Amino acid sequence: MMRLIIAILAATLISAAALADITGKPRIIDGDTIEIAGQRIRIHGIDAPEAKQICRDQRGEWRCGFEATNALAFFITKNWVKCVQRDIDRYGRVVAICYAGGIGGPDIGERIVREGWALAYRRFSTDYVDEEDEARANRRGLWRGSFIKPWEWRRGSRLDTALVKPGRSTDTPKMSVPTGAACCKICRKGKACGNSCIARTKTCHRPLGCACDGR
Repeated sequence: MMRLIIAILAATLISAAALADITGKPRIIDGDTIEIAGQRIRIHGIDAPEAKQICRDQRGEWRCGFEATNALAFFITKNWVKCVQRDIDRYGRVVAICYAGGIGGPDIGERIVREGWALAYRRFSTDYVDEEDEARANRRGLWRGSFIKPWEWRRGSRLDTALVKPGRSTDTPKMSVPTGAACCKICRKGKACGNSCIARTKTCHRPLGCACDGR
């Protein structure tokens, strides 16, 4: 009996440790994944386009995966993020609800879906279905044209590219800035790295961000 009690207590402690919150300044991996202190975190309830994914609007094809990643970086800006763990996925990533600026700040998943840069991941959660409906109704983000749902893209589905040559979108992700810092220059001859524009040939050691000083 005593061994059973000890085993139950040990399992409880392990479970509590596994579900510990994670707080820190994130590195943006893609439109639905961040990294804090070396731990990959998949944002709960959303699925964003993959980094190389292409979408289409009235002007042609555009790099929606890249822009979804940029939109997440633009929204988080320099905020610390607090993530409340919900699960571990099959790749060993923490699945968590994450808040910009900590608990009480904006729910990152909710905002990204509402702005149209990710879909509600109905296979695992229906938390953000209303936000997806709002984004679709207002033709925000991905919903301004046609696209393959991320989970179908990962299974090999692609847009028909026979009629339209790939082009690069010139749109700036239209995301709200949660803390007021609002400078965002487009690095047309380089790339946004943190808060600076750098040459394409240079290595970017910071997340894709919102450039404040182009050169």
